[in-house]
Amino acid sequence: MTGTYLLDYGAGNVRSLVNAVKKLGHDITFVKDPSDILKADKLIFPGVGAFGSAMQNLHSKGYAEPLKKYLSLNKPFMGICVGMQSLFEGSDETPDVPGLGVIPGRVKLFDSKDKAVPHMGWNTVRTVQGEERMTGCGLEVPFVEGSPEAREWCLTSTQYGGEGSGGEVFISSIRRGNIFCTQFHPEKSGFAGVNVLKAFLDGDAAVGAEADAALIEAGQVAPGGGVSVLAPTFVPVPSQDQFTKRIVACLDVRANDQGDLVVTKGDQYDVREQSEGDQQGDVRNLGKPVELAQRYFEEGADEITFLNITSFRNCPLLDLPMLEVLRRTSETVFVPLTIGGGIKDVVDPDGKLHPALEVAGEYFRNGADKVSIGSDAVYAAEKFYALGGRGDGTSAIETIAYAYGSQAVVISVDPKKVYVNSPSDAPTHHVIQPAQPGPNGEKYCWYQCTVSGGREGRDMDVRQLVIACQALGAGEILLNSMDQDGMKQGYDLALIQDVRAAIRIPVIASSGAGSPEHFVEVFEKTGVEAALAAGIFHRREVPLEDVKATCVKAGIRIRTVDAPLAV
Repeated sequence: MTGTYLLDYGAGNVRSLVNAVKKLGHDITFVKDPSDILKADKLIFPGVGAFGSAMQNLHSKGYAEPLKKYLSLNKPFMGICVGMQSLFEGSDETPDVPGLGVIPGRVKLFDSKDKAVPHMGWNTVRTVQGEERMTGCGLEVPFVEGSPEAREWCLTSTQYGGEGSGGEVFISSIRRGNIFCTQFHPEKSGFAGVNVLKAFLDGDAAVGAEADAALIEAGQVAPGGGVSVLAPTFVPVPSQDQFTKRIVACLDVRANDQGDLVVTKGDQYDVREQSEGDQQGDVRNLGKPVELAQRYFEEGADEITFLNITSFRNCPLLDLPMLEVLRRTSETVFVPLTIGGGIKDVVDPDGKLHPALEVAGEYFRNGADKVSIGSDAVYAAEKFYALGGRGDGTSAIETIAYAYGSQAVVISVDPKKVYVNSPSDAPTHHVIQPAQPGPNGEKYCWYQCTVSGGREGRDMDVRQLVIACQALGAGEILLNSMDQDGMKQGYDLALIQDVRAAIRIPVIASSGAGSPEHFVEVFEKTGVEAALAAGIFHRREVPLEDVKATCVKAGIRIRTVDAPLAV
């Protein structure tokens, strides 16, 4: 059967791409056998995850040679993220694994000395045309190196890091003939990105020209695979860093006493309404998760995070209620989705064990782009130090990062202050001076890591945790604060500054926002890549649009709200 085919080698979130294709009014068929590849009129290859794992899967399933044959025929092809990287000769991510070798050159890792890596967030694509195409993405610039022939493929470039003409410039999309690839994820780049996908699907023989025009309209897009790039309305700009800060809407999801899934929000982690006497109040109900997620997407949220705060421990893996939430959300929401809670080894009621990697894979296949690991990250860090500062390859962090890439692994940290009179009172922990003294006038504190939703403290400080998790392969830190949660007095700047200075992976600030100015403050004073809020968005106390407008007014680069989907 001819038509448009999707080459899914078994890794990452392809559901969102399929949903975007269907929303655009097209049908798509999954490649089930290597022979299907050459039947395709158009082929989409969405790579999500690690380069080495992707290439190994292509070869083990017998897809590599038919794919090279398809490309040699100059038939319409769209590669996404690792689907683009696989066309090169190899990648520094896994140096011993060769690529398909269609494009001369190797994929390089970003330098993390002056910026957070992976590249997680929205950035601007810059079209490279005429003579500029020959030199703008040359071998002298980072990310791809090889023969001069590789320059001919460059369609757009993007800069990450540095001021003015500094920083690292990388190829964010390529085109030659009917072969078109993006380092960013169109299906996760808002309606601007979906319009790029539309151009490929609607185009006839002139696939490249259609995509060129859509990219000029799109501008800001969402790269992935450890070097992610995202984007909205495009105006050609000089070569400079256009990386934006992200505003993340978070939805704490749990079952209420009637068994319905609701979005709730705790005050210092207590999600129940206040009641008289000893009677337990109802779970605070702030809306339905799918409807709220769609609202935040339409209001301009750059990412949406679901935190499953009950984990549905008694549900068999395939019946997890959050899987249905993800499936339905990914039908209408085209920005990255993160899911947290229950990302660990799970045992079904019948006794069957599902490793954390399998649990994460099920979330990815149902619409998640990233998974957030909480308590298990603390246990993994404890083991890391017990082994002398190394992993053993068995933790959820290590196994998921190896299969899906570090950008798919977020560590959710729930620290609380432990006040001390002097650093010598906590000799094994990293001690700082908080903005305010403790209840008994203590001038110092350390931040204790907790597990089980903050109910149990461990003998580990937050700095020890994030350093260990970065070494194990995590790609991002979601930094909460039990002390600031629900207080609406602003983020814990001392905590965030301390963590930001300790690691090179991106940090999302969480807990304490009560006004748009709090977002400006945390971006300006800590340098974090993203800021998250929940209750103030749910209750409309602070509209998401006001946060973005306030950031723009303060001179902070931010993604503007998407234009509607082109019809």
